[in-house]
Amino acid sequence: MSKYNASKLRQMKTGVEKIQHGQLKTNIPAGMATPGPPLGPMLGCRGINITTFCKDFNEKTKDIKDGIPMPTRVHVNPDRSYKIMITKPPSMYYLKQAAGISKGTINPKKETAGMVTLKHIYEIAAIKQTDENLEFRSLEDICKMLIGTARSLGVKVVKEIDPDEYQQFLEDRSVVLEERKKELQELKESKMLRTS
Repeated sequence: MSKYNASKLRQMKTGVEKIQHGQLKTNIPAGMATPGPPLGPMLGCRGINITTFCKDFNEKTKDIKDGIPMPTRVHVNPDRSYKIMITKPPSMYYLKQAAGISKGTINPKKETAGMVTLKHIYEIAAIKQTDENLEFRSLEDICKMLIGTARSLGVKVVKEIDPDEYQQFLEDRSVVLEERKKELQELKESKMLRTS
């Protein structure tokens, strides 16, 4: 019986040593960190007290509008202490906000989801230049990177936007999106009818 207990004790020790330390990179909505999935399991497997982490994160992001995705790095020490590093929201978030859209397009080469001006690009680049990973890049390089990101979202970069025309564009776009949503729903229902 004692040999059995000793082997179990060794297995438990190796299990404790397998706890992952190092860095965890994830996007967490500002002020909305909760112990549930997906954040809870990621922190739990690293041995971090989940409720304490959620309180710390929500306290650090209390001055930011709730729900804004915040790229977060968590450095976990072997003694289960941690250090939270929060950076500015991703450039996709800023571009979608500037364009007034909630999602990009599925096919960016054929469709336009929204539009932003070069002034928007410059202002977003000035904000992103304060990020740790972009602080040594020139503003021009960051602007080029943002234009590429905008293209991949289906956001068109223009010199000027007429507000009335753009409002009409967004209304027409929402009608197209509603029609597409109905088509997808009908397609799903027809597949379900075939399988049953």
